[in-house]
Amino acid sequence: MPKFVFAYHGGGMPDTPEEGAKVMAAWGAWYGSMGAALLDGGGAVGQSQTVSAQGIAADGGANPLSGYSVVEAADHAAACELAKGCPMVADGSGSVEVAPVIDM
Repeated sequence: MPKFVFAYHGGGMPDTPEEGAKVMAAWGAWYGSMGAALLDGGGAVGQSQTVSAQGIAADGGANPLSGYSVVEAADHAAACELAKGCPMVADGSGSVEVAPVIDM
């Protein structure tokens, strides 16, 4: 079955420990709802640096990555359906890019 990378953009750090627990519970519930389709829960990431022929830019890029996961789905449409359940999508604080992993 094809694999897909979920690249998360947006979201933010919770203001209180209670809010953090609520956010983590939402992510845990979503991960649980995907069952065996979730191959690698990935995690949050810090600010990225972009390396190019022009040098290194430490500004996080045009659309900073905030985390990633790897899932398995029948096709791109099915993977996008899974992504719709992301807590950041549900609360409007972020988005998910869904990209197929290409076997080389």
